[in-house]
Amino acid sequence: MLHPQVAAAAGLRARPPADLTEPLEILHFMRQAMEDSNDAECGPALPLPVVVDVDAGGVPARLYASRVDAPVFVYAHGGGWSYGSIETVDRVCRRIADRSGCAVLSVGYRLAPEHVFPAALEDLETVLSYVRKSGAAELGVDPSRLAIGGDSAGGQLATVAARRQRDAATPLDLQVLIYPAIDPMTASESFDEVGSYGLDRASMKRAWETYVPDPMTRFTPDVAPLAAEDLAGMPPTLIITAEYDALRDEGADYADALIAAGVPVVHTRYMGVNHGFARKLAVVDAARVATDQVASYLRTGLTF
Repeated sequence: MLHPQVAAAAGLRARPPADLTEPLEILHFMRQAMEDSNDAECGPALPLPVVVDVDAGGVPARLYASRVDAPVFVYAHGGGWSYGSIETVDRVCRRIADRSGCAVLSVGYRLAPEHVFPAALEDLETVLSYVRKSGAAELGVDPSRLAIGGDSAGGQLATVAARRQRDAATPLDLQVLIYPAIDPMTASESFDEVGSYGLDRASMKRAWETYVPDPMTRFTPDVAPLAAEDLAGMPPTLIITAEYDALRDEGADYADALIAAGVPVVHTRYMGVNHGFARKLAVVDAARVATDQVASYLRTGLTF
């Protein structure tokens, strides 16, 4: 059963008016609506010793930290590669930094359709390179302990970047994928079962097509994580999925594929909640539990 908190949370964000029909106008409305609902959905900003906007090799980012020489968790926000921002995951990143002891570096990657594939991926990789080269001197962090993560579209970006880091012989220590977008074909049965709870097949197909306009490119490993020939050697992984999420089954399929490749995986399915629940710290109890699970996983896996 869908938790009543989820239904209540659905009314906190403005929806595009019926007379708004031009796609770019709708997108701009959705971007602003997500920003405007941040306080109501996510709650007040938890104070931390360090919260600072930085230029991470030319990519905007925000550092959250409570101590020096902390391990680093690079985070990519969700929003269908087209909306969302550092601000929309600010409260989540603060909570993870506070409870994990890690420094969290949230990435303001370029958005589609203004910047299509591979712009967002390139930005994420630029930030990883910056952390490795300059993190100790400029951010006061420990880049030798480096994890990556993200939610939804950000989860897709994170795991593609993690696979590319593995291939470049600079593997990451952990990855955290919160209801990640994995399958450009949107073929999972969960689209048919739960598509009416905030994310349906049509909107997800539109997101993939906006991010990667070339149909052939959509099924390459740098876009579709399951297209990679070999997933062995990927970092230990936490995957969080949601019962009433159209992306539920593809997240589970990816967890199974990683396990089959010998990757240590923790896959947790949160019941009674839908896509996007994890950032709604102010209104959904499970969001706080999930965020704390991420923090615990990082604290344990990055060895304090």
